[in-house]
Amino acid sequence: MSRYCLLYLAVIVVGCSEARSAQIGMTGGRLLICPDSPNCVSSQSGDPRHVIAPLRYEGTAEKARELLIKAVSGMRRSRIVISEELYLHAEFTSTFFRFVDDVEFLLDDGKKLIHVRSASRVGYYDFGVNRSRVEEIRTRFDTLNKEKS
Repeated sequence: MSRYCLLYLAVIVVGCSEARSAQIGMTGGRLLICPDSPNCVSSQSGDPRHVIAPLRYEGTAEKARELLIKAVSGMRRSRIVISEELYLHAEFTSTFFRFVDDVEFLLDDGKKLIHVRSASRVGYYDFGVNRSRVEEIRTRFDTLNKEKS
């Protein structure tokens, strides 16, 4: 077998056998910090390499959560895993290698913000996929929010 075939096979095996990430959830009322790798963005990060703006909303947290679920559910290869009053966890699966990224949301009704963290489970680089995904969610959320007004 050529080296490329072995590399391809290794990527397939890793992608298909990955376990659910232990790097999700909250600590101290905040989403977990991003690892040092560049494949994570978070609105609660103090690191300029990882920081991304939170989503903003008006009205109630309940309505914002409903719109957020609709925005995320409307995206390809997405799955809502946890849906709580102020916390949401979704998984996004890549088309080819079936890699899973975790996207989390934490609603702060006092500030009318939805904090977000999007991170790859495996690998080091994500070629901007997590940042682009959050921006697509922001656009979808803002569009739905304007339609409700």
